[in-house]
Amino acid sequence: MNQALLIIDAQQDLIEGNKEEKGVFEKEKLANNINTVIDKAIESSASIIFIRDLDISTGVGPGFQVHKDIRVPSTAVIFDKAATNSFYGTALQGYLNENKIVHLVIMGCKTEHCIDTAVRTATIKHFDVTLVGDGHSTSDSKILSAEQIVRHHNETLHGHYNVDNFSVVRNTDEDLFIPIHNKYR
Repeated sequence: MNQALLIIDAQQDLIEGNKEEKGVFEKEKLANNINTVIDKAIESSASIIFIRDLDISTGVGPGFQVHKDIRVPSTAVIFDKAATNSFYGTALQGYLNENKIVHLVIMGCKTEHCIDTAVRTATIKHFDVTLVGDGHSTSDSKILSAEQIVRHHNETLHGHYNVDNFSVVRNTDEDLFIPIHNKYR
């Protein structure tokens, strides 16, 4: 089975924060969990894909790059996006189709925006998705804490489906590249 790890917007200024934005909840844990899952992806021969948002640091400089504590393998593919949706206006769909990917493991930032959109879009595009429940983060909103947002999305996106394909939420310590979707079909 061909699989990919999709790491979305795990960029320096988004994770750490800057003059305009607060940093994300549990940023050290997030970086550590991303590195752990990268190692698992390598062991499983899964493709590793990073998505970077061109809105972060206006698409230039150190703040735009993948966070300094995240190890980017030399084999990783990087796509830049201009929209919330990682599939919109990028070569992501073509890459996944070309490599016959059927299962996506998704991590990164921000939970209620780019992560939620990627999970839902991927199921529509016929991928089974594993969202890493302790591998995505955000910052506080005006009405909810970052922790509440993450917990809400883990609950909501576990079992989200579009007829044939759906998402499950699992944590870093699980065998993320041994999909369990067929148990639910």
